[in-house]
Amino acid sequence: MNCSQVIARLRSHSNPKNVAGMARFGINPDKTFGVSIPVLRKLAKEIGKNHALAAELWKSGIHEAKVLAGMVDDPALVTEKQMDSWVKGFDSWDVCDQVCMNLFARTKFASKKVFEWSKHKEEYVKRAAFALIACIAWQDKQNKCKDYNKFLQIIKRESNDERNFVKKAVNWALRQIGKKDKEHNKMAIATAKQILKLDSRAAKWIANDAIRELESKAAKLS
Repeated sequence: MNCSQVIARLRSHSNPKNVAGMARFGINPDKTFGVSIPVLRKLAKEIGKNHALAAELWKSGIHEAKVLAGMVDDPALVTEKQMDSWVKGFDSWDVCDQVCMNLFARTKFASKKVFEWSKHKEEYVKRAAFALIACIAWQDKQNKCKDYNKFLQIIKRESNDERNFVKKAVNWALRQIGKKDKEHNKMAIATAKQILKLDSRAAKWIANDAIRELESKAAKLS
C-alpha cells in the first residue's frame, strides 16, 4: 500500500463519536478520524515495516497516520534528526506515547534523547523524555540499560513541573522503573520520598501516587 491507500483505509474507519470522546480525554481532535488503536495495530501488521511509508504518513499530519507511522517505521533506520523533527510534531499525549513506545524507545538514541528532551520547555517534547523512560523500563526485560540512576535524577529534577501532561509522564516514568524488580523498586521509592520533600504540588502528587503503587504487595513481589 502507498500513503494515499493507507489514508483511505484510515478514513474508512472514521468515527466522529470516537473523536469527541478523544477530545474529552485531552487528545487533539484536529485532523483526527477517530480510529481505535486495535485497528491501527492490525493495519500496521498488514503493512509491515516500511521506513519510507512511515515518513510519508507522518508528513500527512493526520492524527492516526502519525500513530501508524510509529508502528510501521523501522527503529534501525531512524536517525536522531528524524527523532528531533518528529518530536516537534507531537500535538497530543497519545501520539507522543505511542511513537515513543512503538518506535523511539527501540532506537539506539533513546537514552540520549531522554537527557536532551527532559531539558526542553515545550510540553510534549518534555513529556516525550519521560514517556521514553517509562517505555525503556518496560521493554528492557534484561536490564541492559545502565541509565536508571541517571533517569531517577532527571525525574527528581523535573518533578516540579505543574503541567498536567508533563507531571503525569514523570509519574509514569518513576512508577515504571519501580516495577522492574525489587532493586529498582527500592531505588524508585527512595527517589519518590526525596521528591515528596520538595515544595511543589506537582512533586507531592507524583511522589504520593508512585509510593502508593510501588509499596503495594503487587509491586513488591515483582
